[in-house]
Amino acid sequence: MLLRQVVAILSDEQIAFVVIGASAMAAHGVSRSTIDIDLMTLDPRALKTATWSTLETEDIDIDIRHGDAEDPLLGVVRFESPGQRPVDLIVGYGGWQALIIDRPESATFEGLELPVVGKVDLILLKLYAGGPQDLWDIRQLLDSEGSETLQLEVERALQEVPKSLRTLWTKVAH
Repeated sequence: MLLRQVVAILSDEQIAFVVIGASAMAAHGVSRSTIDIDLMTLDPRALKTATWSTLETEDIDIDIRHGDAEDPLLGVVRFESPGQRPVDLIVGYGGWQALIIDRPESATFEGLELPVVGKVDLILLKLYAGGPQDLWDIRQLLDSEGSETLQLEVERALQEVPKSLRTLWTKVAH
């Protein structure tokens, strides 16, 4: 299975990652349809062709895209194989995003126990992405049980992120 193969290489290369996106939303009780599974790392080795060389003999298409100077990401690696759920590996920058990688929770995806971004950090990532779907996702997370506590935890975590996220949070949370 494609996810298992990608995760095996990440583990072998000691590249830390977390599950993000709609799969993380589902792990936190908000079901949303998605075709792919999104992972996030900060390790630039994920953007090197050599990292994925063992998958070249498989029926797997690997598309490595590097971000440019104005991109909020270092890049994205997309893995596709016929009949398999695609996997997107988002490669972010360090700084506040490193904290997200360092404090994962755990959940099962396709039979694998994987690190998943926590609810607070998922909200921070959704604020960072800032698209309409991301803002809807934040509302869904905030409408879940314990939302008052969650809002307080997000407000504490906002001290670690760029000011633009704090500004957007003010609009979303009220």
